Amino acid sequence: MKSVTENDEVCTTQRAAEILGVSVSSVQQLVESGAIDAWKTRGGHRRIPMTAVLAYKGHAGATTPAAPTAPAARQPGREQATILVVEDNPMQRTLYQKHLGAWNLPAQLVFCENGYQALLEVARRQPDIVVTDIVMDGIDGYELLNTIVNDPQLRPMHIAIVSALGEADLDARGGLPPGVVFFSKPVNYDELRGYLRAGCAQFVRAAK
Repeated sequence: MKSVTENDEVCTTQRAAEILGVSVSSVQQLVESGAIDAWKTRGGHRRIPMTAVLAYKGHAGATTPAAPTAPAARQPGREQATILVVEDNPMQRTLYQKHLGAWNLPAQLVFCENGYQALLEVARRQPDIVVTDIVMDGIDGYELLNTIVNDPQLRPMHIAIVSALGEADLDARGGLPPGVVFFSKPVNYDELRGYLRAGCAQFVRAAK
């Protein structure tokens, strides 16, 4: 890890969160995981080099999400739902792209490979359906869904968690918020297809 000194241009955790567009707790997780370098003052206050914040922002946003299978613009009066899929495993993400793309869903599909990208997409598109893994480096699925659920400026979304975690593990993390659907891994694609079709159908009915 790069050596960090007090002579570097630094910012607080709050300022880093503002720059990255995420919550303070997300920044704390990124620091604890080593994704962003930081140091603490003698008084115990965390300080983060601005270069580390900008470097992480550039790295996290460097990989553009896979091209959607429908027009990317999210216009008022649109006839298609937007489905955001968040999965950090490249093989699993490829399987999602293969299956969802073959289902001819009346939806725009957007794929992200980490929680940071997903938060940007949520703010940019406000998708109708979010399907996310839980265990991911940096900002994980729990941070993502809690951000969505607790942000009053975001409109309601269908949220599904797909994970290999068991019920005890989920309870240890605080359980799932009301209305969040859980699918276990390995993925049952028939069940997932039914869930997504129902969500798309609801969107079409509401849009009429």
